[in-house]
Amino acid sequence: MSDATAAELPPQDFDALRSAILERKHELPKRLMQVAAYALDNPDEIAFGTAASIALSANVQPSTLVRFAQHFGFDGFSGLQLLFRARMRERNSSYEDRLRSLEQNGAALAESTTIFNGFVSAAHRSLDAIASAVDPDGFERAVSILAGAETIYLVAKRRSYPISSYMAYAFGKLKVRFQLVGTSAGIDDDMLAMATPRDAAFAISFSPYASESTAQARSMAARGVPVVSLTDSAFSPLAECSAEWFEVVEADHAGFRSLSASMAFAMALTVSIAEARRRK
Repeated sequence: MSDATAAELPPQDFDALRSAILERKHELPKRLMQVAAYALDNPDEIAFGTAASIALSANVQPSTLVRFAQHFGFDGFSGLQLLFRARMRERNSSYEDRLRSLEQNGAALAESTTIFNGFVSAAHRSLDAIASAVDPDGFERAVSILAGAETIYLVAKRRSYPISSYMAYAFGKLKVRFQLVGTSAGIDDDMLAMATPRDAAFAISFSPYASESTAQARSMAARGVPVVSLTDSAFSPLAECSAEWFEVVEADHAGFRSLSASMAFAMALTVSIAEARRRK
């Protein structure tokens, strides 16, 4: 599909644009795909940045932003940007007000306290975002898949590993059969080879994605093992092999990202699975 044959009418809101991007992502040219990934991962930057600053951050030419906007039916980049700004206005502003207050007060506080407040602020933003990002129906489907499994395989590496480690601890206390992937003996692939379609996997990976976790999730999905995943972008390699996947974008402070929203999601999923199994 060429840019000229894009949809006649542009999407009317951010969710519609996101759906359109996901539907067409396999046919987008490389540079437009680059813009699409950046736009979905950084919607606030698209809303308030300039064409020059956004192009620099996305590593494309400003003209590529215009092409991207026109591909989805907008007259130009400014029309696309208005949609992202409308998304910001629709969000609950209560947390934003608190964050501004923290930022204003932070300048007068000691450095350590400023750092502390910065991470608290980032956690607030992350939790505020996930509250509206998780589809309730999708969450129920994920719970059903995992609660019905004989064994739940927990797949995570690097920054994601604390999440699976917590879930393993909680599943043990809740008497839910699981297998935590990540052995010191290096037999993860042998362990996963025992998974069958009667089991299920919960995979977690954030950018830059752990290639081993992605390969393990794909391998299980190819053998008919249903995979549920937690990731941070619609363009994550986990999204393509998962029966259900959830997008959680953690806000950062000074370039550091915590796991506030991800851990809250994991806690809710773990307890929901145990409750669903108890009801059965």
